[in-house]
Amino acid sequence: MDTRPVGPAVKRVVLTVTTVGAFLTPWMVSSINIALPTIGRQYSMSAVAMGWISTIYILASAALLVPFSKLGDMFGRRRIYIYGAILFCIASLLCAWTPNEHWLMVFRALQGAAAALIFGTGLAIVSSVFPPGERGRALGINVAATYLGLSAGPVLGGFMTQRLGWHSVFIAAAILAALVAALMALFVKQEWKVDEGRRRFDFVGSAIYIIALSGFTWGLSDLPSLLGAVVLAGGVLALVLFVWWESRCAHPLLDLWLFRHNRVFALSNLASFINYSATFAVGFLISLYLQYIKGYSAETAGFVLVAQPALQALVSPWAGRLSDRVEPRLVASTGMALGSLGLGLMVFLGRGTSIAFLVPVLALLGLGFALFSSPNTNTIMSSVEPQHYGLASATLATMRTAGQMFSMAVAMLVFALVIGPVQITPDRYDAFLQATRLAFIIFAALCVVGTFASLARGNLRS
Repeated sequence: MDTRPVGPAVKRVVLTVTTVGAFLTPWMVSSINIALPTIGRQYSMSAVAMGWISTIYILASAALLVPFSKLGDMFGRRRIYIYGAILFCIASLLCAWTPNEHWLMVFRALQGAAAALIFGTGLAIVSSVFPPGERGRALGINVAATYLGLSAGPVLGGFMTQRLGWHSVFIAAAILAALVAALMALFVKQEWKVDEGRRRFDFVGSAIYIIALSGFTWGLSDLPSLLGAVVLAGGVLALVLFVWWESRCAHPLLDLWLFRHNRVFALSNLASFINYSATFAVGFLISLYLQYIKGYSAETAGFVLVAQPALQALVSPWAGRLSDRVEPRLVASTGMALGSLGLGLMVFLGRGTSIAFLVPVLALLGLGFALFSSPNTNTIMSSVEPQHYGLASATLATMRTAGQMFSMAVAMLVFALVIGPVQITPDRYDAFLQATRLAFIIFAALCVVGTFASLARGNLRS
């Protein structure tokens, strides 16, 4: 592995490139969330089908993060990062020119695969460049860019959807991806990879891993049908098979030793999964609530939704710096507790809920998530040796995307049980509100569990 120190100029370029990359994919996610009702009306899609426009992207990303990060360790993280940005550009253009909703889902899956190439290597590159004393700040800036993407998505996505059509969102994403690829290719020449010359890629483990995650998510989202139950059971069995295979494989895709013997690493990743499981679908649910129940335009709904990620973007760099000085688990656990409170307040949403109530609650969720995410990211990346940065980066990204995927699956399951596979029309608004409140009860309970997992991880610096 290339462990040569890098100069300040290279650090600035790497931080700039990875920050733009960290902005790109969450901006895409939040922009599409605000555009979903418009897309759904154009293609006459049900609420569950609209959920799949978001979920298929997350599913592809989660299933491929670990395999792609392994390729980054073997062939170079910079190279894989550039390939991911180029593929994201191509997939975004294909989404913009899709002929129907079925092809849109296919191209969204391709977008998710490209995002896996970017996120599976980005944090590993940052952690390789910045030493421990500077890492929390650098990671905090990356996390802030993620939230800035989430912030800009509802506002810009709503504006573009309203004024230019939803296709323009994908075209803008393609331009950003091209910029990321060009910056990394032209201005970053150093490569980071683990010496894997005599090691082989675990194709069997990768296939089982992809089947396990895909089966789990697809099955969960298709419940309570018999097919959904069968697919879910198959996904769980594939996950058990994956653990068995990896524990016996000479060159495993995922080093299970870190989970068995590094408590800080294992519980920090569990806390990340739970946190994203509890919070990601908030944007999806509130976007539908504002546009269906409140009757707002996509542009207006975007301005309301910006309260949560805007506070995340403002607080994350400070939270990252704080975690360089204060034990990260204390900061992160405080954030999870605030998130639990915010989700609990969301249970009281109704037809008459005022924006004066909703905006502060969204801001509270943003504050809690910011206090959790940067310190938790710093904890995970600082709890492993440099040769494991690629795996740690991919594992964290997998927990994030798997949590997002699980969150959307829960939302779609609740919709399927309470509303059914139909469009959201005025005569079904009461059922929609019932489903939304039930989802927030589940998410609040998850966040409480995550707070205890965060506290139980132990101290990083001990």
